[in-house]
Amino acid sequence: EARSLPMELSEKGGVQNNGFVQNEDFEDKETATGSQEETPKTCSVDVDPVAVEETVLKPYAGMPKEVLLQFSSQARYRVTREILFWLVIAGAIVLVCATIAIIALSPKCLDWWQASPIYQIYPRSFRDSNMDGNGDLKGIQEKLDHITYLNIKTIWITSFFKSPLKDLGYGAEDFYDIDPIFGSMTDFENLIAAIHDKGLKVIMDLIPNHTSDKHRWFQLSRNRTGKYTDYYIWQDCRQAAGSVIPPNNWVSVFGNSSWHFDDVRKQCYFHQFGKEQPDLNFRNAAVQQEIHDIIKFWLGKGVDGLSFGTVKFLLEATHLRDEPPVNKSQNEVIITAYSQLYHDYTTTQVGLHDIVRSFRHTMDEFSREPGRYRFMGSDDDEKEDIEATMMYYGTTFIQEADFPFNFNLINMKNLSGNSISEAVNSWMKNMPAGKWPNWAVGSPNADRISTRIGKEYINVMNMLLLTLPGTPVTYYGEEIGMENIASENVSEEHVNSGPVVATLPEKSPMQWDGKVNAGFTEGNSSWLPVNSDYQSVNVEIQSAWSNSSLALYRALTLLRNQELPMNRGWMCHVWNDSNVFVYVRELDGLDRVFMMVLNFGQEATTDLQARVPNLPSEAVVRLSTHFSNAGKVVNTKLIKTEMGEGLVLEYTTAKPVHTMQAFQGKCFVAEKACYSKALNLLYVNC
Repeated sequence: EARSLPMELSEKGGVQNNGFVQNEDFEDKETATGSQEETPKTCSVDVDPVAVEETVLKPYAGMPKEVLLQFSSQARYRVTREILFWLVIAGAIVLVCATIAIIALSPKCLDWWQASPIYQIYPRSFRDSNMDGNGDLKGIQEKLDHITYLNIKTIWITSFFKSPLKDLGYGAEDFYDIDPIFGSMTDFENLIAAIHDKGLKVIMDLIPNHTSDKHRWFQLSRNRTGKYTDYYIWQDCRQAAGSVIPPNNWVSVFGNSSWHFDDVRKQCYFHQFGKEQPDLNFRNAAVQQEIHDIIKFWLGKGVDGLSFGTVKFLLEATHLRDEPPVNKSQNEVIITAYSQLYHDYTTTQVGLHDIVRSFRHTMDEFSREPGRYRFMGSDDDEKEDIEATMMYYGTTFIQEADFPFNFNLINMKNLSGNSISEAVNSWMKNMPAGKWPNWAVGSPNADRISTRIGKEYINVMNMLLLTLPGTPVTYYGEEIGMENIASENVSEEHVNSGPVVATLPEKSPMQWDGKVNAGFTEGNSSWLPVNSDYQSVNVEIQSAWSNSSLALYRALTLLRNQELPMNRGWMCHVWNDSNVFVYVRELDGLDRVFMMVLNFGQEATTDLQARVPNLPSEAVVRLSTHFSNAGKVVNTKLIKTEMGEGLVLEYTTAKPVHTMQAFQGKCFVAEKACYSKALNLLYVNC
């Protein structure tokens, strides 16, 4: 029985396994094998070759290269590999094309000088850190948190060069040094580092037209020393009856002759401003190179931008002819005021813009590093000649300033909805295509808002400033509604030159809190008196009030930063009369519109549905100068505003104003962009 099992397995095509044979049988077989040699018996095994091959060649982890290569050549693996390869290539091509398309269609990002308001600081009046009564650079550094609290990222610091302060620091004695009253160069470097650490930018003033008469260049020039001999504008003067007769009738900005006799050189030198500020000779190439070196020095220190002041005075006519009087019948002998002459030969001469462009070229050398564009502004107020102001933008192909500073809202002779409309439209209609606007409602050389037009208009002027297209410029203290100090509190003892006394009341110390000297200084006194209203008008107390000027200012800057239509959309002038000025801010692709209704006159009721076709019957008050109105719904057919009240209304519409034929010529846009809801991005081909 036992021996029959292997036979049965063999007959069934199995494989004989002697391991199952009983021990005694195995021993018998061994004995038989020992006695005689037997021929080995072959056991045939019926195995499927394909099955064996499949079993052997089935992929497994850790297979050697030789086995792997056998699989790689098989069609099913080769085809899969090729499909994946071409999918990767196609995906990469699509990704590259999409990236190129997005870059090509995306609008230029707003640069730092476009994206944020600019906060202008007069350093002597901002914060005193060493108790000497004068604001300084360390004081600015101490108060940088106030700038960020306002949602502002750009600071403009007016002149702080070493100077005798004859015209409040604008006549430099040394362009490469800090006036000791403001601190040291180390203080400046620390301030720059602190500003940049907070993600802020800084602009500084540069007045290239003139120097102080204490400047080393002038001292060398009056002694006719080498190349400095012609660094200034010198002319012979005639003597008559013991007095000096100037070469012509040119009058300085401060009044009286713009020529002054120098006892050392025995000639007259030319000064557009005070006699302590002699004009440099910009027809001398060496002088121009000196200014370029100064630009490079401060940009090398880390300054992000420069504001060039008084540039329209850089050149004078070489023929020295008398300037024509405004009143031709007036006796020329009694002409002593600047306003009595047409300044055809002492401002905006041929070649001036070539010099300004050269400044731009030097600044561009420092703008090549990514993210370090250097801003250039020109601070020249042409007042009545808007076309002359616009020339500082440069041409389509040759850039000058990023923008000339706009003083239209400061120069208004009276306040009304109509005058505001005229000031805004004058700039927007004359500005070259593709350029960027800017606005200011205060400056170191103009009365503060509350003094110039009244306290009741402080908030509505700030609302106008922060909702117009372009870059708003805020003079320190305007965010809390500071006023001029009384002029009787200011005298020539505060400066060394009489003509600039008139500009001191708007330079009073910043009002930080209700303590002695308004928190400006911990010393016993300040260089100018603090305004008597400082206990109720200061940063500390207004920070705690939800309905303060400071709270509204912050809400407006936040709105401007968060809402696309506010920072780069269309601006359309909708309506104006003696009381109100109305305009909208829109962006292509967004159905959300902001409408500003600003009252610069008396209480008024305005029917906007009659002015704007298809205007929704209701709008929501997003912001108001009267905080209790925020969030309310108003009827656009019957919008009431009180004197000095401002409303930012929000509504949705499928028909924005800038697409309406009735408003063609009344809509303006800079850095045009359109919004895609589907992709949630901006693009340019609207």
